[in-house]
Amino acid sequence: MLKKLDLKTGQTLLFIGDSITDADRNSRAYKPFGYGYVHFIANHLLAAYPAHNLNIINTGIGGNTIRDLKNRWQTDCIDHNPDILSVLIGVNDVWRQFERGFLSPKPVYPEEYKATYVSLLSDVKAKCNSRLVICDPFMFCDDFSNPIFKQLRLYIEIVRMLAANFDAVLVPLQSLIDEQIKKVPAQNWSLDMVHPFLWAHAWLAQQWLKATGLY
Repeated sequence: MLKKLDLKTGQTLLFIGDSITDADRNSRAYKPFGYGYVHFIANHLLAAYPAHNLNIINTGIGGNTIRDLKNRWQTDCIDHNPDILSVLIGVNDVWRQFERGFLSPKPVYPEEYKATYVSLLSDVKAKCNSRLVICDPFMFCDDFSNPIFKQLRLYIEIVRMLAANFDAVLVPLQSLIDEQIKKVPAQNWSLDMVHPFLWAHAWLAQQWLKATGLY
């Protein structure tokens, strides 16, 4: 049976993740949701459910890994007591394994990624009893020999296992992108295979809304 969200009056929805979630949310032009997929989701829900008085919060921060989420989990997640929590994290954990430089942050390998993710989701379920939405980390890439893309798929497998174990709504973004990219070339989605163009953010929002049953 497909898992869907059931919105109730006064609920808090919180989105947390890296730059794809952040999307300049702190800039004057894009407060409070940023310009990205959270912007499109939030405004769709506010327009569709105006009487629900929803509290929608974006705490994404560019460059974050799951380790960074752990360091700010209390203040940027638990303290908001979200009824619904949406998490999109993982691409920075992977690409830092391929970054070279003395000052490069330490990468997060699959074992730490899984253990930390389990800890964070267990914490928010215990303290807030949040309904969970877990999104695939993704790349707009059609080269299955790309080493970063190959490594990312290990993290996607972890995400899908966690979604099942925590009874979360899964937003299978990479699978959906894999299908679309056969028709729309990778370069039409993003300049760097990671950060979506504005229309692609809107597409991501559509997939989130469809997966949660709120489209």
